Parts: sequence; structure tokens; C-alpha cells
Amino acid sequence: MRKASINRALLRVVGETLPAGAQLTIVDDLDLPIFNSDLTDPAGVVALKAAVAAADGVVFGIPEYNYSIPGGLKNALDWLSRPPATSPMRGKPMAIVGAASGMGGTIRAQVHMRQMLLYSDSPCLGQPEVAIPRAQERFDAEGNLTDASTRALLVRFGEAFVTFVGRYQVTPQRPPE
Repeated sequence: MRKASINRALLRVVGETLPAGAQLTIVDDLDLPIFNSDLTDPAGVVALKAAVAAADGVVFGIPEYNYSIPGGLKNALDWLSRPPATSPMRGKPMAIVGAASGMGGTIRAQVHMRQMLLYSDSPCLGQPEVAIPRAQERFDAEGNLTDASTRALLVRFGEAFVTFVGRYQVTPQRPPE
């Protein structure tokens, strides 16, 4: 949520390195109240659900706090996954990327995120994993990626994700001639 978030910078680079014809829209400026099933969907929730529904696939850029995902992301997942039968996440191809200053990248948070995606039956790209350690050595102060090996990983990730999403695309059936 921070404007100088290294994970926002990571998502921006993911978008820059996607194969031709694919695009990434970052959705991060939403006003989401704490989940309460007594409420009808507030405007921020409606906008988030619409963005997920319109996407062919979703990439989550997640930091790691206390060995898990941030509370705001968990809250967004709670809103997105309700009601379960009509959740825009149901069956939607997902992927997870993350960057952190420590040596573990965001691997623990990614494990928790994968568990949560099971609830909505959201298939999640398994490889290549993008859990960037020592992110402060790979991005400059303006959030620009300066590490060639990380850029190469993100190119492989983008290619794999586009292929993964393609497996879940519904092709309209033509009527018999």
C-alpha cells in the first residue's frame, strides 16, 4: 500500500516484462473496510471484484510481515471470496510474486497465500517462483530494477504465467456447420 513499496515496483517490472500482447494493470488504491458479512459490498469492494472478474489472470505482489501476508491483503481476499459460489476468484488463474529485504524473500507469505487461494479454487502458478531476497540490492531508490538476473527471472515468469492463463481460457464452441 505504500507509494514506495518494493512490491509495487516489482509488479511494475512484471508488467514491463510480459510477452507482447499481455498487459498488467495494478489495482492498489482501494478503500476496503474490514470484512463484515453484514455489509453489502462497499464501492471499493465492487471495484476490486470488477477488476478481478475482468482479468484473464491475477498476479499478487506481496510483502511478508511476521512470516505471512499483510492484514490488508487478507481483508481483500475475504471480500473477494464472498459469496463463494459467485466469487470472481473462483477458478481464476493466479500467480504470486514478492520481494523483501531479508534472505527468505517472501517465501513464507507465499505459502500462506497459496493455502488461502485453495478456498476459492483458484489455480496458482507454481514455477518459476518469484521470491526476491535482498530486494534493496536489486532495486534502486526510485524502484527501478537494476539486477539482470532478476529481470531474466521475471521474463521467464511472465512467459510461464501467460501460458498458464491460456490453459484456463474458455474457447467459445462454434456451432456445427
